[in-house]
Amino acid sequence: MRLEDYAVVGDTHTLAVISKDGSVDWLCFPRFDSGACFAALLGTPEHGRWRISPRGKVRATRRSYRDSTLVLETELETEDGVVRLIDFMPIRKSAPDLVRIVEGVRGHVEMEMELVIRYDYGSVVPWVRRESGRLHAVAGPDALVLATPIEVTGEGLTSVARFQVKRGDRVPFTLTWHPSETVMPRSRDPERSLHETEAWWHEWAAKCRTEGEFREPMVRSLLVLKALTYAPTGGIVAAGTTSLPERIGGERNWDYRYCWLRDATFTLQAFLNAGYDDEARAWRDWLLRAVAGEPAKLQILYGVGGERRIDERELPWLPGYEGSKPVRVGNSAVGQRQLDVYGELMDVLHHARCAGLPGEGDAWSVQRACLDWLERHWREPDEGMWEVRTERRCFTFSKVMVWAAFDRAIATVKHFGGDGPVDRWRALRDEIHADVCRCGFDPARRTFTQTYGSRELDASALLIPIVGFLPPRDPRVLGTIDAVQRELVVDGFVKRYPTGHGRNIDGIPGTDSAFLACSFWLVDALALAGRRDEARTLFEQLLAVRNDVGLLAEEYDAEHKRLVGNFPQAFSHIALVNSARNLSVEHGPAKQRAAGHAARRSDQGHRKS
Repeated sequence: MRLEDYAVVGDTHTLAVISKDGSVDWLCFPRFDSGACFAALLGTPEHGRWRISPRGKVRATRRSYRDSTLVLETELETEDGVVRLIDFMPIRKSAPDLVRIVEGVRGHVEMEMELVIRYDYGSVVPWVRRESGRLHAVAGPDALVLATPIEVTGEGLTSVARFQVKRGDRVPFTLTWHPSETVMPRSRDPERSLHETEAWWHEWAAKCRTEGEFREPMVRSLLVLKALTYAPTGGIVAAGTTSLPERIGGERNWDYRYCWLRDATFTLQAFLNAGYDDEARAWRDWLLRAVAGEPAKLQILYGVGGERRIDERELPWLPGYEGSKPVRVGNSAVGQRQLDVYGELMDVLHHARCAGLPGEGDAWSVQRACLDWLERHWREPDEGMWEVRTERRCFTFSKVMVWAAFDRAIATVKHFGGDGPVDRWRALRDEIHADVCRCGFDPARRTFTQTYGSRELDASALLIPIVGFLPPRDPRVLGTIDAVQRELVVDGFVKRYPTGHGRNIDGIPGTDSAFLACSFWLVDALALAGRRDEARTLFEQLLAVRNDVGLLAEEYDAEHKRLVGNFPQAFSHIALVNSARNLSVEHGPAKQRAAGHAARRSDQGHRKS
């Protein structure tokens, strides 16, 4: 299946990826970064899946989420009738569940169920037996229980069932995970669970205070962000999947089931602007717990509980999505140095204060320690926000965010009563600003570059006016926008940086697709620059690549007209929410991230360094 053919359901601990033909091809229990029990998405049906579908040929498929919920309905039409498959994950109370209800809509339809359980990413076949009228599949630490009124039999290493549904019939299936050493839990009542789950998502969506012409895509994207939130801690994973390729057949395949600091401010804004203060505060609190410790050991990503050790390894038994190998779990970028994350940390805590979020505890002490370290090390090279796997360089955007770190620190002292050496920070901020404008700008081409002294472009430069480093209509900003449109845009979509021209700066062979978040950044930069018609045209083009249920992956392959990369991607949906709001409000993005810097502009000016 193409990624466009998938949808997801979740319980704010993990999520299931479900195809149009009724197959659950990816699911990790009990949380996002656990080993998958269904891994067909990265292999074959033999690596685990749960398929419920008509036995005859399907003539038409229609699907949608129920209103503003994460309850998925898929109608499958055959020559004998129509069935509706209702998929959802009840909001977790104790044991996690995936519930599927087959409803007869018209005629008589012969159905079949195929359950292939393979723990540890498709590598472990469980011992399956029947207990108390339910199927129990056990291997190592994992156990799954299937409850259904339909007779289920074993065929080879697969559990199968065949049944018929007519109009008005409702046939439920409930799959429940539990640790294998514990007593088999009771299965939830599927109909009651459906009512409770639908009501929970309706209640959550109703809190959204977003209005305007783009409300529908914004609400759907916010629902995705909630689904990608690990409720016990407030951490938000970048995606619910691993190793979905950035280019089909390539090896740019990474595990995104973790929390990245680079997403911090944009995530906070998306929730705050929509009225979700509790989610914003939970994300802020997760951030503070995760980064606590030595400033020199600040990581770019953490586990959903704040875990620091996320070792990367390959799974050679999985052939990869459409043959894209290797399949990886874990992410070795955890050991990289990215100076921009210090700026993101300072920025998100500043915005939390501006929004009046309570209970920040020792946040300023943590920030002071980070600033002291950054003051000594800001000139050093790093791997940059795109996590290159080659030698370190002085990335322009990293230095911009170092500037932002001290800029926000000065604002905290001035407006929120923090203590610190403001005069020294102000001098350092001016020095960094001049350094970026001198070393990271190409005057001949009128554009900021990816690294100091290079000619390569980087779409991260589009964020320069968003973070307040320069005014949005500064000639250097306008020149950068023009250069990005000229050199990084393919069929209207923005690539992060050039690839496929010999030795790539990231150290990974092959080419990259267009990065959807960067495309939304171009929307914001154009709107800030007063080119709102261009911004709107691009935004509508981006909305058009969402799949039929409103989901986006990490990237878009403009050549083959398909979504690629991990799915659904939080960064893409965060950027959609913020761009939609920027285009909807009276003054555009100036009311967003840049608005928080107005008070400081009188202090710093916009130097023509």
